[in-house]
Amino acid sequence: QVQLGESGGGLVQAGGSLRLSCASSARTFAMAWFRQAPGKEREFAAGISRSGYNKDYADSVKGRFAISRDNAKNTVYLQMNSLKPEDTAVYYCAASVTSSLTQVPERYDYWGQGTQVTVSS
Repeated sequence: QVQLGESGGGLVQAGGSLRLSCASSARTFAMAWFRQAPGKEREFAAGISRSGYNKDYADSVKGRFAISRDNAKNTVYLQMNSLKPEDTAVYYCAASVTSSLTQVPERYDYWGQGTQVTVSS
């Protein structure tokens, strides 16, 4: 059983930055950040392969968000810059113990509890 713990969410003004962290209790393969805004489906935001070499971003965050990982610490990060009110959502960390990087949420085996990000206009 892998446990994931997110931190770093909060309230920020539009144009500001936040850095999310997700600590895993064990080594994993691909890791990703998904987000869910009120009344909307959960959507992929960013993902990173086991090695950290391959990264993927949703078009809506490309150029503003950067995902990284420190395998020595079993931790993945999401640096979010130039935040917009439409980035407001609960952000979930997800980890796969078998799969390579994908945007498909069903391919991830473990999920964190989520951290709220609110961007005010």
